[in-house]
Amino acid sequence: MLPTPFLRQPPFGATPIENGAVAFHVWAPFAKEIKVKLIGQGLPIQVPMTATERHCFKAEVPAIPAGARYFYQIDGDKDRPDPYSRFQPEGVHGPSEVVDPKAFAWSDGTWRGIPLEAYIFYELHPGTFTPEGTFEAIIPHLTYLQQDLGISAIEIMPIAQFPGRRNWGYDGVHLFAPQNSYGGPEGLKRLVDACHTAGLAVVLDVVYNHLGHEGNYLREFGPYFTSKYKTPWGDAVNYDDAGSDFVRRYVIDNALYWIREYHIDALRLDAVHAIYDFSAKHILQALKEAVEEAARELGRPAYLIAESDLNDPKIIRSPHQGGDGLDAQWSDDFHHCLHTLLTGEQAGYYQDFGRLDRMEQAIREGFVIAGDYSPYRDRIHGSPSAGLPPSQFVVFAQNHDQVGNRIWGDRLSTLVSFEAQKLAAAVVLLSPNLPLLFMGEEYGETAPFQYFTDYQDPGLGEAVRKGRWEEAIRFGWKGEVPDPQSEETFQQSKLDLTRRVQESHRRLFSFYQRLLSLRKSEPSLSSGGGWPSVKRPDPERCLTIQRGDTWWMILSFNPEPLSLPLSLPHGKWERLLDSQEKPFGGLEERVLPLRIEGEKPLKLRLSPYQVALFRRIG
Repeated sequence: MLPTPFLRQPPFGATPIENGAVAFHVWAPFAKEIKVKLIGQGLPIQVPMTATERHCFKAEVPAIPAGARYFYQIDGDKDRPDPYSRFQPEGVHGPSEVVDPKAFAWSDGTWRGIPLEAYIFYELHPGTFTPEGTFEAIIPHLTYLQQDLGISAIEIMPIAQFPGRRNWGYDGVHLFAPQNSYGGPEGLKRLVDACHTAGLAVVLDVVYNHLGHEGNYLREFGPYFTSKYKTPWGDAVNYDDAGSDFVRRYVIDNALYWIREYHIDALRLDAVHAIYDFSAKHILQALKEAVEEAARELGRPAYLIAESDLNDPKIIRSPHQGGDGLDAQWSDDFHHCLHTLLTGEQAGYYQDFGRLDRMEQAIREGFVIAGDYSPYRDRIHGSPSAGLPPSQFVVFAQNHDQVGNRIWGDRLSTLVSFEAQKLAAAVVLLSPNLPLLFMGEEYGETAPFQYFTDYQDPGLGEAVRKGRWEEAIRFGWKGEVPDPQSEETFQQSKLDLTRRVQESHRRLFSFYQRLLSLRKSEPSLSSGGGWPSVKRPDPERCLTIQRGDTWWMILSFNPEPLSLPLSLPHGKWERLLDSQEKPFGGLEERVLPLRIEGEKPLKLRLSPYQVALFRRIG
């Protein structure tokens, strides 16, 4: 909920009103005067804006059609885009465009969302998921994602207008303007509408911890940033210093904008550990309250999911328990445990992981570094996640960060064996958490996902090249560093979805299909319920996981064959899945028995990285 003083404030930005007029409203305490400068045929039209309370300016201009372009002219000589611009058709430096939010003909009137526990995320980058690199080009692939593969939500990397035509999206500077090279507002609405028609939820990645540099004119309007705190990107976003009321409204308005105008179902909040706010009510809690109220009004759920490296349960604990109340958060610890066990990597933050007992802890309770000493940080880090349900943790074997922040952007498919890829898939998709796939992993895409930019400012372009080179040295990477400004780096990062029908890729894809089919058809294998029981019958090489009274699985993290004496829990058990089945590219003679009598000692012969799932039948 917004503070009471804001309830009297009209919407910011350019808002079409009755009789074809447009109301313009901007907060600009750093300006003495502002005019609306309309760009069109003939000479530009300049309309003075009237100063109102708390350093706001407003104007109503008659007879302006949707599609008209405009600047705010500050103090007579600076033409700047609208901080609330709905569209930047000419890029970050160009004029803003008037967009009628009621013009699009939505067809998702019966869409009521899906429960968070049913989310199976598929993270994608709009520019590299298809050859065309647009929102609308994704639409023909929705049947593949929803029906052939079995995911329930697409998660779109940030789409706020950024410099140039290619970028990961975390350098956006116009938070309300969908990227023009992806298809702008119309393209995004068509995609969301098509997703809902197909039964898919849509998650949008948003960035409230910083804004990009090129095309960022917010400093000329007001104190959007503060030097009280420093972030990796410079001054922090101003959430608690002088003038912060309007900055807080800026991000709350943005969250509500995506949910209301674009029918987005959930927002993934990037790196909330870089949000600094010592207000009595943290901006995350304020965001959650506003989004909950909007969800009630709309009659459908809207979720907030955090990314954080703090391992702080406060983010997802309820306000009644002193928390911010967000719905879920990414679990980097889960990824780090899995990645290090499969690759053996121990550089950087991976040095805190790499042991099977760490993986056991991640599966059993969430956070791993939870009030313990972190060698990487050389200090105690995190706090226990006891009392939080597993469905509040998003888990993954890969994502854009963990692939793309590698200097070569190499995927797990190029780092580990085929069998290890299947094990990684099973650990994620048979967990009681919220699983996330990174585009292409379901068939073992081998194209890298590299870091790419398209800065028009030569200085920034050179700075990002230097930054990647320095990062390579810091992590001990050898060889050439791909140029993030190169078109080739971007093109190399595009998926080739036709690979999924090729032999080895097809078999991996079949394994993902089977895992997702089991998860969706067996309620006790989905999210929800409590944490599983996890044991290490072989302390260094093997885990068994029991979910409730019904499901038992065995996972070998050993790169060599393993002979293991053990017994299943009491009862009769049938095997429903084995990674060594021939349809999944396995060796049929290594498949475990179809039926096993519990509590009877037996000796299982496991292939490298084998995984099998059993269901109790008596």
